[in-house]
Amino acid sequence: MAEHKHGSMDISAQEKTFEGFITFTIRTVIVILCLVIFMAIFNS
Repeated sequence: MAEHKHGSMDISAQEKTFEGFITFTIRTVIVILCLVIFMAIFNS
């Protein structure tokens, strides 16, 4: 079995993917909230 040293792995790809996921999630939530507010205001 290979020796494993904690913290030695390059995780830049995982960090970039996670950052993209968080950005996408935040933007999606904002759009959904805007749609809900729009529907609440203009739905008579």
